[in-house]
Amino acid sequence: MSRPDLVATPWWVGLAWLLTTVLLYVGSKRLFLRHPRIWLSPIVVTPLVLLALVLITGTTYAAYWSQSRWLTWLLGPATVAFALPIYQQRRVIARYPLTLLAGVFTGVVVGVGSSWLLSLWLDLPREMMLTLLPRSVSTPFAMPAAQVLGGQPELAVLAVLVTGVFGMLVGQAWLWWAGIRHPVSEGAAFGAGAHGVGTAKAWQMGPQQGAIASLVMIFSGIVLVLLTPLLARWLT
Repeated sequence: MSRPDLVATPWWVGLAWLLTTVLLYVGSKRLFLRHPRIWLSPIVVTPLVLLALVLITGTTYAAYWSQSRWLTWLLGPATVAFALPIYQQRRVIARYPLTLLAGVFTGVVVGVGSSWLLSLWLDLPREMMLTLLPRSVSTPFAMPAAQVLGGQPELAVLAVLVTGVFGMLVGQAWLWWAGIRHPVSEGAAFGAGAHGVGTAKAWQMGPQQGAIASLVMIFSGIVLVLLTPLLARWLT
């Protein structure tokens, strides 16, 4: 948090971008509540508007990140808060331990494996490949994992966001196309494939889907973080 480029940025510039981000999210959420269209979701509208504003004003990454980084820090407590609904749905979770276990490990293997294959296919630089590997887990887990692997934690946040939004947009349609109707399977798929954004979508579908997605999301992140040192050693 003490990088020179962040320290050199005037505090009021970073604060202005922090307030802009929060206000955009609140405004887009109100818009979504009035007009519940998936393309008007706050997770879609807010980043796109922010990107346009950053490009128009010529704002550097350091200027935006200097104070807005605290929003990323808040993802940690927010992830821990999922413990309450998980506890409330503990009986449902206890009935399907194998489904949850399969969802966690399948999500980690497919997420890391697909990122690796995509990087090879696109012939991406090694640092970019290492940054993309943890893209299928939530940000509090993806950032330290990317750092241990030798990637860029801040860029990993963008990869996580894109993965989550894509999963939210196409996940439900894909599940219906695949004939998956059980709420536990739906929740496990969203939690493993689209982390926090997918979990929010799962809660909209129902409490069982949301609780299962929360559990799979958290344990997928924990498993990936625990495996990251071994993965880093294997890659080197």
